[in-house]
Amino acid sequence: MSRRELDRKRLLDRALDRVIRQKDVAEELKVSERHVRRLLRQYREHGPPGLVSQQRGKPSNRKIADEVKQRVVNLVRERYHDFRPTLANEKLMEVHKIRLSIETVRQWMIEAKIWHGKVRRNAKPHQMRERRPRLGELIQIDGSPHDWFEGRAPSCSLILFIDDATSKSMYALFVPTETTEAYMTVLRYYIKKFGRPVALYSDKHGIFRINVKDKLEEGELTQIGRIAKTLDIELISANSPQAKGRVERAFQIFQDRLVREMRLAGISSIKEGNIFLAKYLPDHNRRFSKPPRQKENAHRPVLHSQQDLDLTFSIHHQRILSKNLSLQFKKVIYNIQVEGIGYALRGARVTVCESLQGDVTLLRNGKILPYSTLRLGRFHENIEDTKTINARVDSTIVRQKRKPTWKPAPDHPWFHSRI
Repeated sequence: MSRRELDRKRLLDRALDRVIRQKDVAEELKVSERHVRRLLRQYREHGPPGLVSQQRGKPSNRKIADEVKQRVVNLVRERYHDFRPTLANEKLMEVHKIRLSIETVRQWMIEAKIWHGKVRRNAKPHQMRERRPRLGELIQIDGSPHDWFEGRAPSCSLILFIDDATSKSMYALFVPTETTEAYMTVLRYYIKKFGRPVALYSDKHGIFRINVKDKLEEGELTQIGRIAKTLDIELISANSPQAKGRVERAFQIFQDRLVREMRLAGISSIKEGNIFLAKYLPDHNRRFSKPPRQKENAHRPVLHSQQDLDLTFSIHHQRILSKNLSLQFKKVIYNIQVEGIGYALRGARVTVCESLQGDVTLLRNGKILPYSTLRLGRFHENIEDTKTINARVDSTIVRQKRKPTWKPAPDHPWFHSRI
């Protein structure tokens, strides 16, 4: 007998001896008087065994059939073996129309040794920060290099813009490498779709922030910093990954769910992945986003023209014009074409705007300068950082495999090379 049943026996013995009333027994056991009379009748007829539950040792009437359990376990093992219980349960309901609780699926996966729960570590305490009240006030941005296609395509990076007020994934894009050009592309798409946010919240990488103390004190800006300042968007650097925890946690969800969703859909390239993202994000936001505290949208309209945006979203370089009104940029001499002698432009500072497609525009005080060019040779850019070195080596391997037997002569004219 259980402790509960022993307590019932003690009270029923006192009721049979007329020490207490049936009403008092009912109040003590928190049951009706009718049920007390039923218990007394069982006790008189069968003794203490009459107080033991008749269902003990028998399967529950609500037990799920063994055939259903075996089917679910087989489906999970064959198609969703590396899915977490929550995602596996969603797929069972969406694809196979099998409705179960998450805990049931989790227990079955553990029993079948398909899933092993992780041991939680003692988390370091971090002070919570209240969400911003409006959509578009603070956009957390980051990139995550990962094997997103599980070997079906080369490893790449996912750049994600997520709203602080709602945890809504506003825009995401697969790119080969997390570079300045990649962030420029995503930011251009973002402002075209939503407008200008109040602020962007990023890490301290050199893409967003000058990390040399002297240059930082002088107010120098990175390319992304210059674009943000031109568009009147505040660029804020987080002091730690935990400070921009919404985008960090979002990447954990994407690496768990998005990878497996793309596997089921047969996605095997960056182009296909970006098309799939457009369909995936609305469902993802429906599951994980929250409504803002205020309904007002903080995004502002874009004031620049398309031509101004093209020049803004270019890589800017500063050059000084020589006495003959020329400058050199990437092994190309640019001769400024002006009417008259052009004494006023000698020694002038000119901005070289290089678009992401490689087109070059020269600007002086916001005006475009016409020019002619003279090519000196091929330009080689050998400087890479930790985010681009792997992509550079991978492209080199592909290039070398195309010409495995290529052997240049000792006096090869390298400045004319087209390799």
